[in-house]
Amino acid sequence: MRGDWSAESGYRAGRELASREDCTAVFAANDQMALGLLRALHERGRKVPEDVSVIGFDDIPEAGSFLPPLTTVHQDFAEVGRRCVEGVLRQMRHDTTEHGTTLVPTRLVVRDSTAPPPSR
Repeated sequence: MRGDWSAESGYRAGRELASREDCTAVFAANDQMALGLLRALHERGRKVPEDVSVIGFDDIPEAGSFLPPLTTVHQDFAEVGRRCVEGVLRQMRHDTTEHGTTLVPTRLVVRDSTAPPPSR
């Protein structure tokens, strides 16, 4: 499903996903979309994390205050910004355009919106 990074688009996707009994986990593209998804699941009577686990991306400051607190992937925005500025300055100094991908490390922040893995 596609969204536009807003809580409203997460809500629309969540309304559709909530009707699918085979949907047991959702990874949202950002925490705002996950917030809308949580609302839609709640309205449709789907329990998080008992029925559906939800994971967001970004680890916005409010993620721990969602109900339930959102499991999310932490992204270091300051480091992303630093690397972007560094790249622009390098291109300006050398009058070149760089191509490629620079990865900034992330980490999973586990909170209450995900069920524990099944025991073996």
